Amino acid sequence: MTGAELKAWLGLGLIPRLGPVGFRKLLSRFGNPEAALGASKAALEQVIGPALAASVAEGPDAQQLAGSLNWAAGEHNRILTLADKDYPRGLLEISDPPPLLYLKGESRLLQQDALAIVGSRNATPQGIDNAEAFARDLSNNGFTVVSGLALGIDAAAHRGGLRGKGSSIAVVATGLDSVYPARNRDLAHEISQQGLLLSEFALGTKPLAGNFPRRNRLISGLAKGVLVVEAAVKSGSLITARYALEQGREVFAIPGSVHSPLSRGCHALIKQGAKLVETSTDILEEFGRQTVLEGTTRKHTPALRHPLLLRGIGFDPVDLDTICTRCGLTAEKASAMLLELELDGAVVKLAGGKFQRVR
Repeated sequence: MTGAELKAWLGLGLIPRLGPVGFRKLLSRFGNPEAALGASKAALEQVIGPALAASVAEGPDAQQLAGSLNWAAGEHNRILTLADKDYPRGLLEISDPPPLLYLKGESRLLQQDALAIVGSRNATPQGIDNAEAFARDLSNNGFTVVSGLALGIDAAAHRGGLRGKGSSIAVVATGLDSVYPARNRDLAHEISQQGLLLSEFALGTKPLAGNFPRRNRLISGLAKGVLVVEAAVKSGSLITARYALEQGREVFAIPGSVHSPLSRGCHALIKQGAKLVETSTDILEEFGRQTVLEGTTRKHTPALRHPLLLRGIGFDPVDLDTICTRCGLTAEKASAMLLELELDGAVVKLAGGKFQRVR
């Protein structure tokens, strides 16, 4: 693509309120962005109506266009269009492909098989451990791990993907000149160096609420399947899973405690036909992959200290009084033993004074 062609694509993409649907209508009518930008207002009105036609006829903001072109010329930055041969095949298959993709990092990852991992921002320690371990296994077995750079499960999935051979793609709901949430700034930098940051939103776009569901359709669209690790019944992760089903992708879910609100979304998906998974082998076998596992199914050395206390805790969050009752211990003795298990990494302390056993 020539510089003039990219400028036209970018210019049409920066027209306020035009959106992907209007953009594609103009492509269908005029053939390319240059022709659309050069069309008369009357011709434009026949395709997108008077208000949008006036915006297109006026053209993009010159300063914003120049800034975006300068950004695209930066190291490791790229803007892909629907006309590019490198545009990801998976997004061409969805009903609403974005005309423009802003990329920062290793764009070659878009040509590799991908698996999305999503879940709660307020994840449990076990959920975070599961997300990272599954992501590492999948990455080491040829999948690029896709997620949304949110706190909790998303961040853990990216970390796991980066630790494996397949790396990770973060699909964000802002412009690539900012990081949201700010707490993931270091992770975003690591992804830009070793993986790929991707957005359909123009530079300068803030984290608006309506952008996140739109972002989710790209997470599922880029992937062969979606794994939901932890999710409440009303969760953005279930929106991603719904998109995956509409796009003909596989949906997987990890079951959890019947007492945990963060398990109910996964259980609802399983009831609706999502594949229940306990290890990454369950996912890899679905795609006919030979497995080289280092995370979710690796053997762990059991904690040698206080095995009776560990059995008394079980795998659900539990408070100190319940532990004492189950194990016949005083609060002082149980607290001392729990501290040792925390130091061993066998138990974590949760909000509200509860404890949970981890792998």
